[in-house]
Order: sequence, then structure tokens, then C-alpha cells
Amino acid sequence: MNGKQYLKNQLPVILIHLLGMLALSLFLMACGNSIPVIFFICMAWLAVMASCLTAFFFMRKKHLDRLLSMTEQLEERYLIPEIMPMPQRADDQVFYQMMKLAEKSMLEKIGEAERKQREYREYIEQWIHEVKTPITAMKLLCENNRLEFTRDLLVELEHVNRFTQQALYYARSGHAEKDYSIREVKPGNVIHDTISENKYLLRQNHVAITVEDTDRIVYTDEKWIRFILNQLISNAVKYRTAQPALRFFTTSQNDRIILSVEDNGIGIPKADLPRVFDKGFTGQNGRLIHSSTGIGLYLCKRLADKLGIGLTVFSAGSGTRVSLSFPVNDFITGAQG
Repeated sequence: MNGKQYLKNQLPVILIHLLGMLALSLFLMACGNSIPVIFFICMAWLAVMASCLTAFFFMRKKHLDRLLSMTEQLEERYLIPEIMPMPQRADDQVFYQMMKLAEKSMLEKIGEAERKQREYREYIEQWIHEVKTPITAMKLLCENNRLEFTRDLLVELEHVNRFTQQALYYARSGHAEKDYSIREVKPGNVIHDTISENKYLLRQNHVAITVEDTDRIVYTDEKWIRFILNQLISNAVKYRTAQPALRFFTTSQNDRIILSVEDNGIGIPKADLPRVFDKGFTGQNGRLIHSSTGIGLYLCKRLADKLGIGLTVFSAGSGTRVSLSFPVNDFITGAQG
């Protein structure tokens, strides 16, 4: 609230006072009072009025600034009536009651939205668990009947399985802390399991795999890391060259262990690199490949942040290297030593 706006709001009060001064001046003149006396009385009236308006302005401004500061410090600003003191002024009490009613309505809407979101997430999770059974059954049927078309079908089943996993992790990504278990993990074991899950896709596209120096130990959730690696393998195959190759390796850097996945694909344009983790961003390459959704790397980044893992992407025109940075637990490392 500024002084100009306050004076504009007080304009009716000021006009009433001026009319009162005019009426009093006319009355005093009719009673035979001198002009200097009338002028003194009017000046005294103006001084009292100006003092009162100034005092009320600063008191009101202080009160409103305090409420504004309290509101800015709240994360859920619709809860301001809960910490706002009951106002003394009658008109403020009316606005206070209106804010309480608005808060109640907002809380009801939020509760309803959260309930619907929870029910939808539970349905998605249940559906994914149910659909895994026919997917597994179809894989077994194809593996027991090795024909040319069944090999192609197995590749498509790997795609289906990856998309269902993506949907499951997307549904759970907002509550990742309830669904992970941190333990000692060897990156090499996770890499080999992930390669096995994608073996038909890799074999069909003739991807050369190299795994180097992956015996270091990290502390993380194996299931979530396997999901991230699945997405990286899928991207490497999607944006492959004529002779695709994938290289997995780990390095030590200060107090962190870096797991890198490197391919020799078409790479990522420099202009797209800052946005590769944005939800729905597909970039220049994604526009050429219509199956791109812009969800895979977004989910990887979101899950990595939940696990406290650094995730970076580097590309220099051709080929891409994605690195997962795991912090070294000094306490555990010292106990093992």
C-alpha cells in the first residue's frame, strides 16, 4: 500500500472534513468572529486531520506489510487465514471470513484431487503388475518356439515391457522415497542384468557391447538404476549409426564414483543439451524419429535426483556419453577398510 493510493481511498473522508470546515467557518462568521480566529480554527482542524490520516496510514501499512510477509513465507499460501490474527475492524472481519471460506473450499478441492490422483496411480500400478503376466507368458512361448517371426516378436515384447516399466516408474516417481532400498551394489552386475533384459533388441540391431572396469561398489537402489540404464540403452539403439556400439565403464573422481554409458550414435545437437532432461522435450533428433516422447531422460533425471545421484549428458556432434555420479559413503568405506 502506498501513500497515493491511501489518500485516494480516503478522499470521501477528506471531502466531508472540508465541508465541515466550510460550514463551521460560515457559522463563525455569522456569529461575528474575526477572520484570523476562523483561519486559526481551520488550520488546527487541518493539522489534526492530517496527523490522524498519517498515523492511520502507517499503522495500516505496518499491519498489511506483516500479513504480506507472512504470506510470502508460506509454501501453501491459501493457508494464510490459519496464521492470520482475527482482525479488529468490522470490514476486515468480513474479508477474513471470506478468506476462511475460500481456504475451506481450496482444501476440499485439494483433498479431492489428491484422492483421485492416488486412486489413478494405484490403478496404473495394479494394471502394470497384471499385464506383466501375459508379457512373460508370451516371451516364454516365443523362446520355446524359435522361429524368425518369434525373434522379431521378442524384440517388440521388450519394447512393451520397457514402456510398461516407464509408466510404472512415472506413476511412482512422485513418491520414490517409499519405493527404494539403498544397499551395496556392483555396477557390473546391474549392467549385465540390463543387457540381458534387452538382449533381443541389442542382437537385432547388432549392437557391440563393451563392459570395462565395473567392479567398484556403490550404494544405491539396484532396481531404479536398472531402469535408468534401460532407458539409456533404448535411446542408444533408437539413435544408432550403421555399426552401433555401447561402452559401459566406471571411474573414480574425488569423492564420487562415475558410471558412464557411451555410444557412437548420431549424438545430440549442442543447442539441445541444456534441455534434454525437460519433460516432453525431444529436440531435433526426436522430430526425425516419431517414436520419441521426451519422457525417458526426464524420468531418469527425476529418479536420479531422488536417489542423490548426479546425471549428466555430454555429446560433441556424434556419440553421446551419459554419466551417473554416485557419492562415496566415507563411513561405510572406512568400516570396510
